[in-house]
Amino acid sequence: MKFWSGVIIAVALVATPACGRDAAAQPEHAARPDSAAAKAPPGVAIASAHALATEAGLEIIREGGNAFDAAIAVSAALSVVEPISSGIGGGGFFLLHQAEEDRDVFLDARETSPAAVSSDDYLTEDGEFNRDRATNGPWAAGIPGLPAAFVHLANEYGQLPLERSLAPAIRLADEGFPVYGRMERGYQSRAEVMERYPGTRDTFLIDGRAMREGDTFRQPDLARTLERLAADGFDGFYRGRTAELLLEGVQAEGGVWTADDLASYKVVEREPLRLNYHEWEIVTAPPPSSGGVALAQMLQILAGWELEELDPALRAHLTVESMRRAFRDRTFYLGDPDFVDIPMETLTSRDYAAGLRATIHPQRATPSDMLSGEPTPLEGDETTHFSIIDAEGNRVAATQTVNLLYGSGLVPPGTGVLLNNEMDDFALQPGEANAFGVMGFDANAPEPGKRMLSSMTPTFMLSDDRIAVLGTPGGTRIITMVLLGILGYDAGLDAQSVAALPRFHHQWLPDRISAERGAFSPEVIARLREMGHEVDAPDEEDEMRRSAGRTSSHSWGNLQTAAWNLRDNTLEGGTDPRNEVGSAEVQLTPEP
Repeated sequence: MKFWSGVIIAVALVATPACGRDAAAQPEHAARPDSAAAKAPPGVAIASAHALATEAGLEIIREGGNAFDAAIAVSAALSVVEPISSGIGGGGFFLLHQAEEDRDVFLDARETSPAAVSSDDYLTEDGEFNRDRATNGPWAAGIPGLPAAFVHLANEYGQLPLERSLAPAIRLADEGFPVYGRMERGYQSRAEVMERYPGTRDTFLIDGRAMREGDTFRQPDLARTLERLAADGFDGFYRGRTAELLLEGVQAEGGVWTADDLASYKVVEREPLRLNYHEWEIVTAPPPSSGGVALAQMLQILAGWELEELDPALRAHLTVESMRRAFRDRTFYLGDPDFVDIPMETLTSRDYAAGLRATIHPQRATPSDMLSGEPTPLEGDETTHFSIIDAEGNRVAATQTVNLLYGSGLVPPGTGVLLNNEMDDFALQPGEANAFGVMGFDANAPEPGKRMLSSMTPTFMLSDDRIAVLGTPGGTRIITMVLLGILGYDAGLDAQSVAALPRFHHQWLPDRISAERGAFSPEVIARLREMGHEVDAPDEEDEMRRSAGRTSSHSWGNLQTAAWNLRDNTLEGGTDPRNEVGSAEVQLTPEP
């Protein structure tokens, strides 16, 4: 654990937060006594951003489902209980491992651009960029991919019918669940947009008022939508009554979705990206995720140093410089691989990484304006992740999103489906800043059916001793938080400590290190500034002001991880202590 010796890590000892659980409990970790050499895990581990979603996955496991059935249950339950971050009106990425076939596959369920949309649609009559249209309402929404992912998972990888795997989410939507603090605060920050639309008001107002923590939140329309999906599969969402309601709602607000946009949506299976770091094989997300390529660059740059032998400030400096260079390349080369030629062989090669490493001064920051180019695209902070390992050794790392807090704010009446605002993840106007004040370029411009660039980075780590599943929300910070998680596992941390690690980030432009409160000691901050780095490390008051009362998970993720220790055949789960309702659980398989 030497890598983290100079970073404040007291937070790593915080217990797994979960509804109704003792905050002083130890991280989830379980094993069979006297277990033999590990050929398969002793049970299942699930970590997600809400205890009700974790329990939904465990319920499906107990009923004979595998990790892929559980993934449907967890994902759908999160769509119900965490609308602030994700839902069936959005999309996601699923990294899968089939144990029996020893096969990895990446399911791309990213949203797609409606055919009728063009960049000119996001201009005002005066020719100015229309920020409101890009982030709020029907023009902000891409065609959802998550329902199609459920169908694909059930048909191709699951053991249970889709109807069974969706049952926990349907029950939660009908019966309701308690509103938690982050959900209330997020709604308050988006209330003006949410309350523009009649379908949204019908869904989210409780007795005519905004939700408050402790209220029971029910979504009967969403339950009926999930029932149609469960009964009729793809046609239950992308055609038929649900499709009619979606189109009516979008078009009533001026949007241009068509029946063909919905009916033509397809989940794409892609080959995961693979690389090696020390004794680990890393399996991660390929484009249209930018995360895997950036991870490959950063890890291969850092492999040129023995990080554990360096002082804390120098370790942080070199890590930041690797981030800076990876994010510069992200800007110019990455987009939907079905539309853009990406020089993958070059970007992910060790030789290219070595060339980037050679440009790093060991004691001085490289000003970002010395690396040619323009600012990088950035997407929203509100996303969610879950990790699953089952008793057969199947694995799922899944990250899903609606982009900004509560997505576009638009619920088409009668559906309960909160639509995403992922269109803002495109470079809608080249050279024009998006909602987060940064720019994008032609590789990520919208085209009919094209998928917008994403930072979502579901990842597996494999060594002779351990297998780990991890990922997090956090916009572009996803990539750097997964990097820090990988470095944490490499340093020997347990799953809960990895989930709780302090975090820092650099994305080329703006040229500054963003650091979570307490991530660096004062001495490390001073050294980094002497090296020429601008360090933004807020105190508690400043952090709360910036997040508008939301928790640090808004900016610093909600990392969920599970690990299988092969030597003693134990399972562990780690859930981010920044999130008050997350849960990591281990359930052992009963002895025969």
